[in-house]
Amino acid sequence: MKSTMKKTLAVLSLTAMMTTSAAYAATDETAQPISIMPINAPISIMPINAPASSTITVQVNGGAINEQGYLKATATEPMLPLRAVTEKLGFTLTWNQATMSVDLNKGNVFTAVKTGEDRYAINKMLTTLGTAPELVDNKLYVPASFVSKVLHGTVKTEGTSVSVALSEDQKKVQATGVITSIRTNGNDASIQIQGVNTEGLVLNVNKDTVFQMLDGTKLSLSDLHVGLTVSAEHSMIATLSLPPQTPTSKVTVLDTAKHAGTIGTAGVVEEVRTDDKGNKSILIKGKGLTETAPGEVVLQLTNDTAIVDKNGDKVDQATLVKGANVIGFYGPALTKSLPPIGNAWKVIVAAKSE
Repeated sequence: MKSTMKKTLAVLSLTAMMTTSAAYAATDETAQPISIMPINAPISIMPINAPASSTITVQVNGGAINEQGYLKATATEPMLPLRAVTEKLGFTLTWNQATMSVDLNKGNVFTAVKTGEDRYAINKMLTTLGTAPELVDNKLYVPASFVSKVLHGTVKTEGTSVSVALSEDQKKVQATGVITSIRTNGNDASIQIQGVNTEGLVLNVNKDTVFQMLDGTKLSLSDLHVGLTVSAEHSMIATLSLPPQTPTSKVTVLDTAKHAGTIGTAGVVEEVRTDDKGNKSILIKGKGLTETAPGEVVLQLTNDTAIVDKNGDKVDQATLVKGANVIGFYGPALTKSLPPIGNAWKVIVAAKSE
């Protein structure tokens, strides 16, 4: 009896277990497996289509540097480590944390770059390169064209190697002209020669620029004034502005003497006058080059008046005719008449107006 009951209970227990399992399986046919991740487990996120990049070795002026560049699979040019490259080229770098930008300076060459902005400063003007600077592991990288287009150096790419160079001996040229304006800002200044407004060339100078007379006598920026004919040694780097601007290392005054207090007027010769003694004068209507210079003035010409072109080369006085575009330098003494009358020290003559 007891044996029969034990067998019956065993059969019932087994049947119950089989029924429960069958019921569980029937109700879980569409359930998905669940995996449990520990709360503190690290999560790594990788973009599905993240572009790969290759390492670029860099040489500066023929020597390898420790820092490396990189080239993204989708990029058209390699990215170079800004500080490592430009310091090797002789530049001084200043990092501005507030703006995430870098100022670079070498002598009279100044430029600036800002993280994430495809706008590169060249002597206070902006240009684009098609690629913005990138901050990677606390290092700023710029496209290789920064060296060629902003610093006017040379860039050569061979496989996974980039060579850059900046030869100072090839970067200096001469320009000669008459000063038409001087704008100062502390130790920095811009000196315009060879014309006014959008014409000519602007020489950017600073405390490192050498100023001298033709005989080597040292001058300072404050010794310069409008009307002086100068020869400037400047960089080949120039902005695309009108007029172009360029960093300048040396300014040599070609006149034998300075004329302190000189002012000037740029305009058109409205009348050429000759008095009964044969003395000639010209009436100029235009715009004063300085705050104290009138827009209309009569300038008396003497044997000492220099008649020159925009480069400071002498031209014949016969070019001073009605309709000629001129810049007259004179003063500072003027009569109180209207228009005022003064003695011309130098007159620049351009082409005759149509």
